[in-house]
Amino acid sequence: MTRADGRPSAEEMLSRVRQEAGTGARGRHRVYLGIAPGVGKTYTALEELLRRKQRGTDVVIGFIESHGRPRTAELASTLEQVARKQITYRGVVVEEMDTDAVIARCPAVALVDELAHTNAPGSRHDKRWQDVEDLLASGITVVSTVNIQHLESLADIVENITGVHVRERVPDRVIDDADEVELIDMSPHALRQRMRHGNIYPPERAERALDSFFREGNLIALRDMALRKMAQVCEQDLENYMQDHQIDAAWSAGERVMVCVDASPQSQNLIRRGWRMANRYRTELLAVFIETPRWASANPEQKRALEDNLRFAEDLGAQNIRVQSNDVARALIQVAHDKNVGSIIIGHSHHGVLHAILRRSVVQNLLRRAGDVDVHVVADHDARPARLATPRAPRT
Repeated sequence: MTRADGRPSAEEMLSRVRQEAGTGARGRHRVYLGIAPGVGKTYTALEELLRRKQRGTDVVIGFIESHGRPRTAELASTLEQVARKQITYRGVVVEEMDTDAVIARCPAVALVDELAHTNAPGSRHDKRWQDVEDLLASGITVVSTVNIQHLESLADIVENITGVHVRERVPDRVIDDADEVELIDMSPHALRQRMRHGNIYPPERAERALDSFFREGNLIALRDMALRKMAQVCEQDLENYMQDHQIDAAWSAGERVMVCVDASPQSQNLIRRGWRMANRYRTELLAVFIETPRWASANPEQKRALEDNLRFAEDLGAQNIRVQSNDVARALIQVAHDKNVGSIIIGHSHHGVLHAILRRSVVQNLLRRAGDVDVHVVADHDARPARLATPRAPRT
C-alpha cells in the first residue's frame, strides 16, 4: 500500500527489493504441491513462468523434467533454460541443475522442478532442495514442484498404504518455510483417466501404474494427505497474519478445540469430550495446562497425575501446551487467541457458593473474558455432592 503522502510504504519497498535479484534480499519460494505424479504441477509452473515473462519479469528454467510429455516440452521450449551440468557417474553422463550457472545468470525468477530429487555424486549438494536454498539466498525467487508422497513425515504412511518405498524425500520444513504453497489437485478418477489416455506415461507403463501406485484407493489416500497438509499451511498463514496485524479476537476459521487440563481425574473425560468435538469439526485439539505459582508446592501424586493426563491427551493426538501464569483465565484466553481457538472445554468448579461470592472462580473469569470464543463448561458426573448433616431429634 502507498502512503497518503505518495511515498511507498515499507511493505511495498520490501516487495520491490525482493523482485530485484542480487540485491541481497532473500528470494521468495513458491511451491506447487501435487497429490500425485501427473496432476499438472510442472505445466502449471511453466504457465506461471510464461505469465511473468509476458509482464516483463526476467525468468529462466533452472531445471525441468518433461517426462516425455509433448505439451510440457513444447511450453518449456518457449522459455530460456540454463544449460545443465553434466556429471559422469559410474560411466554414465548424468545431467543436473547447474546451480552456479543459475546464480551467475541472476534472473528474477527461476523454475526448479522435482524438489525432492537426489543429485548425482559430485554435485554441489546431495539434494535439489538444497540447491534451491542457495538460489533463494542469492535473492532469486524460485518456483518449484513436489508431490505429497515425498514429504519426510509421510514416508512411512505412504509406504504402508501404497506398498512403495519412496526414496527421494524433502524435509517438511522446506514446505513449511515456503512463502507460498499451492495445491495442484485432481480427482482420482480423472487422474486415472489421464493415465489411460497416455497423458502421463506410455501405454505399456500406464497399465502397470494403474494396477500399483495409481490404484484409486491409493490416490484417495494421497489426496487426503495433501488436503490435510494444505489445511495446516493455511492455518499457519492465518495465525501469522493475525499475529502480524495484532488481531486479538479469535476468528472462526479452523475451529480449533482447546481443553483445559489439570491434575484432576475429570481431565481425561474433558479430553475425550474435546477429541470428539475436534474430530467432528475435523480440526486440531489443544490440551492446555496453566502452571500457577501454587503448583510448585503440589505433591508428587498430583504432579504424576498431571503428566498422566497430558500423556493421555498426546495419545489422542492433542498438542500439549504449558503456560506459566498467576491468572489462569487470562492465560487461557491468551492461548485461545494466539492459537485461533473457537471452542474451550473446561470442567465445572467444585468450590462452594461462599467461594464464588468472595472470589470469582476460573470458569466465571473465563466466561467474562471469552468474547466470541465458545466456552463449554462440563459437569463432573463422578463428583458426589456433599452430604448434609441430618438434625438429630432432641432427647426426651
